[in-house]
Amino acid sequence: MKPDFFKYQAQTTPHPLAMEISHAKGSYIFDTNGKAYLDFVAGVSACSLGHAHPKVINAVKEQLDKYLHVMVYGEYIQKPPVELSKLIAQHLPKPLESTYLVNSGTEAIEGSLKLARRFTGRSEIIAAKNAYHGNTLGSLSLMDYDERKQPFLPLLPDIKHIAFNSENDLQQITQNTAAVILETIQGGAGFIEPTNNYLTKVQKRCNEVGAVFILDEIQPGIGRTGKLFGFEHYNCLPDIVVTGKGLGGGLPIGAFTASKDMMATLSDNPKLGHITTFGGNPVIAAAALATLKEITESRLMAETLEKEQLIRQHLQHKHIKEIRGRGLMLAAFFDNTEITNQVIMKAQNQGLILFWLLFEPKAIRITPPLTISNAEIIEGCSIITSILDKI
Repeated sequence: MKPDFFKYQAQTTPHPLAMEISHAKGSYIFDTNGKAYLDFVAGVSACSLGHAHPKVINAVKEQLDKYLHVMVYGEYIQKPPVELSKLIAQHLPKPLESTYLVNSGTEAIEGSLKLARRFTGRSEIIAAKNAYHGNTLGSLSLMDYDERKQPFLPLLPDIKHIAFNSENDLQQITQNTAAVILETIQGGAGFIEPTNNYLTKVQKRCNEVGAVFILDEIQPGIGRTGKLFGFEHYNCLPDIVVTGKGLGGGLPIGAFTASKDMMATLSDNPKLGHITTFGGNPVIAAAALATLKEITESRLMAETLEKEQLIRQHLQHKHIKEIRGRGLMLAAFFDNTEITNQVIMKAQNQGLILFWLLFEPKAIRITPPLTISNAEIIEGCSIITSILDKI
């Protein structure tokens, strides 16, 4: 299989990890040699309920027996996407009640940008430095990493950047601004949280000038920070909430949610202002509905904060300089990139899956399934510290 993988499947890096997967269950992934790997990454924050969670699997199987794709998004009434959208609204403050379901987080970002421009009649978008919102052309345009953007220029015009957590930069938000888009917690930059009521102040400034406030909850959303949406920690209310990753229970999904009045602007002048064939797919929506129900009806979110403290307790080492983040969205920082690389590669050899952050080379990602047990957390932390002992 490995030769075919390298020959026929497009590669994203020159040196992929290339582990050959047999199956996955709970907190573990198994390779074709039968070796078990404790998963501290959860598909990069996507597998909220671990692997092959029975409630997700049963929901998918039940829907498979009824129908798969039947029509492009928004034309037919299909129970799973309707119930999913309703449940999202029930767990968001008003007026956030209308959800557009799409296929991925980056597509949800694209939709939210279109919605903000359509609603305001303005073109300027303000994003944060060191942000990551996806890799399609519109989402890529929001980055300020020139080396990543340069090969794909020209990108979207009228994009400006402000420093995350800088109150002085808020005056750059003006009546020319269609939207300010921020990650609730900056992911690729190193799991940086907002400080000093920063998001509250961004919301206030947006309200003053009539700009749309968009929060990217693709990573921190769906229970990962101990609340269903990360922004609930920070005393703010966005105009558009973007979700993805953990919402799908391991299947591809994205969503953006706004007020009914704002979302209605995509349905007319022109009609079909945003179109997706497979968005709201009934099988994926069924999986997402089961995932969302389990997270909101169980103790998983409360346990997430308890598990954060357990990780912090068991990841104390002279080589660990800092642990950033909240809940089970954590990043452990080392002195240098070499330590990061050694820990990730040696951990895989010892049956623990870790991963890099996109823009912060001195940190490892720790984003296990919300369902991970305390014993599994302690086991994984022990592997990390034992590797560090030998460095």
